[in-house]
Amino acid sequence: MKATGMVRRLDDLGRIVIPKEIRRNLRIREGDPIEIYTNAHGEVILKKYSPIGDLGSFASQYAEALNQTTGHIVCIADKDQIIAAAGEHKKELINRPIGQQVEDVIEERNVMVLDEKQGELAEYIRETQKEVIAPIVCQGDAIGAVVILAKSDRNENVEIEKKLASTAASFLGKQME
Repeated sequence: MKATGMVRRLDDLGRIVIPKEIRRNLRIREGDPIEIYTNAHGEVILKKYSPIGDLGSFASQYAEALNQTTGHIVCIADKDQIIAAAGEHKKELINRPIGQQVEDVIEERNVMVLDEKQGELAEYIRETQKEVIAPIVCQGDAIGAVVILAKSDRNENVEIEKKLASTAASFLGKQME
């Protein structure tokens, strides 16, 4: 655990303000759910809650199945980072921040296809030609995304990849309900 040197007092209702610098660094926004943990040493630990994080191994298995079927790199992300990946570069992608473009797609709730010049992840994985992003929606809340990093730039496959990503996102959203 890293000390910040910041001290805050509890108010009469038991509330404490998380400093703006910490909220910005951890990408915590107003309304974000926070998990509260305690340990044997009397420490209270706050952690940003990720509903998709509960699907950890299931999301990994789903990403592996999509990767085996398509041969493309598949990532499943919450609103902050990639929580599951399959295919080449898997180790480099897991826990990587998602970037502003994927965040925007999640908020807009539309499936998007980006080429290697537009996509942040596609740019990171050099041999990628397309980045297909489908938001995961659960009970009306956008909670993450399925990202397929395709190596082929053949346009006839785009619709299939969009449908695959949309189906995966829809399925994962229903698993969260």
